[in-house]
Amino acid sequence: MVLDEQLQGLGLEEEISRWYRGAVFLIQELRPYTVIKDEAIPALLRKAKKPTFITINHSDFWRKCPAHQAYCIVCLKLSAEDYEGIPLLLRHLFQLPEFRTKKSRMGKVALVSRRLIQFYDFRKNVFHILNLSKTP
Repeated sequence: MVLDEQLQGLGLEEEISRWYRGAVFLIQELRPYTVIKDEAIPALLRKAKKPTFITINHSDFWRKCPAHQAYCIVCLKLSAEDYEGIPLLLRHLFQLPEFRTKKSRMGKVALVSRRLIQFYDFRKNVFHILNLSKTP
């Protein structure tokens, strides 16, 4: 799991690592010592091994970033001040069949809020999933 720079220094890596079995690190680790602009992130993700990128910068990624079979992008519709809810929100998302495994997540870009999950895939299909019963 790759966290966007806005999520740095919030302790999320440790919190997510308690229940997520894979590696959790920041986007800067994919290209150290450089400024990573949003438009460069899809190319960086394609070079990593099946990453799931997590960002709260939904306005720059949702419906602007192409879905690709090599990665998954999860746009959280939360502010940095709501960071404490991020691990639980991700855990709920990853319990859904469409996001449960790396294989099922690849090729999707999702917009996740406390009540609604929307996503599109590399075929440009848009799906809506109401998640009212499992809100954090």
